[in-house]
Amino acid sequence: MATTLNSLSLKPGTTWSDAWQRCRAVAPEAFDEDRVRNLWNGTWHADGRALPATSPIDGTPIAGPPRLDSDTARAAVRASLDQHRAWRHLPLDERRARVAATLDALTEHRELLSLLLVWEIGKPWRLAQADVDRAIDGVRWYVDHIDAMLEGRAPLPGPVSNIASWNYPMSVLVHAMLVQALAGNAVIAKTPTDGGVACLTLACALAHREGIPVTLVSGSGGELSEALVRSPEIGCVSFVGGRDTGAAVATAVADLGKRHNLEQEGLNTWGIWNFSDWPSLSAVIPKLFDYGKQRCTAYPRFVVQRSLFDQFLDAYLPAVRTLRIGHPLAVADPADPLPTLDFGPLINAAKAKELADQVAEAIDRGAVPLYRGSLADGHFLPGQDTSAYLTPVTLLNPPPSSPLHHAEPFGPVDTIVLVDTEAELLAAMNASNGALVATLSTDDKATYDRLAPQIRAFKVGHGKPRSRGDREELFGGFGASWRGAFVGGELLVRSVTEGPAGERIPGNFPDYHLMP
Repeated sequence: MATTLNSLSLKPGTTWSDAWQRCRAVAPEAFDEDRVRNLWNGTWHADGRALPATSPIDGTPIAGPPRLDSDTARAAVRASLDQHRAWRHLPLDERRARVAATLDALTEHRELLSLLLVWEIGKPWRLAQADVDRAIDGVRWYVDHIDAMLEGRAPLPGPVSNIASWNYPMSVLVHAMLVQALAGNAVIAKTPTDGGVACLTLACALAHREGIPVTLVSGSGGELSEALVRSPEIGCVSFVGGRDTGAAVATAVADLGKRHNLEQEGLNTWGIWNFSDWPSLSAVIPKLFDYGKQRCTAYPRFVVQRSLFDQFLDAYLPAVRTLRIGHPLAVADPADPLPTLDFGPLINAAKAKELADQVAEAIDRGAVPLYRGSLADGHFLPGQDTSAYLTPVTLLNPPPSSPLHHAEPFGPVDTIVLVDTEAELLAAMNASNGALVATLSTDDKATYDRLAPQIRAFKVGHGKPRSRGDREELFGGFGASWRGAFVGGELLVRSVTEGPAGERIPGNFPDYHLMP
């Protein structure tokens, strides 16, 4: 049912202005009246050219990243090396106490961090809170288990440089930074260009107050890559993003012999072969659309045995029709809780248009549209800007000429490919030369055991989705989806520390591939 437009309004206390003023009250050193500051050399600087930005949820003007030039970025890297040399000699108990105090501060300001994520990157309230909680809970696990992980290991010669995408500022980027610091390294992070700058600024302000040697800078990748990737002071480059940018980073770090872990995109696939448990599949379909599939572990491709296609549709279509999208902060009554939505907008209007154009082009070239949602059924404010929203779309057989055939859409677009043989199934599931996760739904365990090792994904589920994981769970990728050291669990610590001479850490390197 469509929500009556004139019945909705912003929940009191959740406006961007409310969030900004709360940030200024909590961390006045990091937030000016109309912009955030950069943090380097242990000091907050009102430098860089602040660009205008708008929220994807309704076009509200918000703070943009204050872009530094390359000279200032190089100065920030040199200063981080000085911090690193002091921090790496600090006793582990002291590092642990400071990281634990940072986690306490993040917990105290959990709701504000979550609200910033809603405004800056469009996450619904439930998912925004989950992003913050996963960061806090995940790092607490490392605080409790770090002693054994660091036995016989030492910090890197220089700080860790973090370049990450915008979709998980807390549970991926802040999580990694705090574990890197716990392991004895100073850390540098570049704010994502597309969103998350205020959330990251607040998190870094809380960490900086506890004495964590963190540097936070903003700027374009082209302008800052020389400093953040190639500088001799850098001990490791940690990257999360697309294959094109990742390939350029990989070339640079390989030339320099620099430690690195580069998580890149891949087309994660879900195969259906000799399968009959349709209620279990139907139950999981809505969950696969969390955050509009703007996740590195989203499943945008189903590879379905042709003889099961009618049964697949009977399970899939009713489930996808239940999806709720809309404004994450709109309520019918001020006392109502924030709405429970599957997803809100894409990261910006340009991405929504790009993906809509790809869908239209694929249909023009022969793809069959099986389902398209309608914004008229969304949960929106009266007259709000909805240009960044894209409703769920399902296409059968995208043509090989379409990007939707071989690349991750990073939006709520599912594609379905029909196959008749196991060989076709495996070829279709391996369409992108490596992926992070995959799933095979089949009734026969022996069939799964035989086919799963031939699927080129780091994690393969049997009838269940796989995720990046938390705490002790390892993470990496096959083929072009990953370069450098694998992470997760103890591997995250090993990736940013030095062990015995001649050590070969698990990962996907130019000269070797070693599974954990």
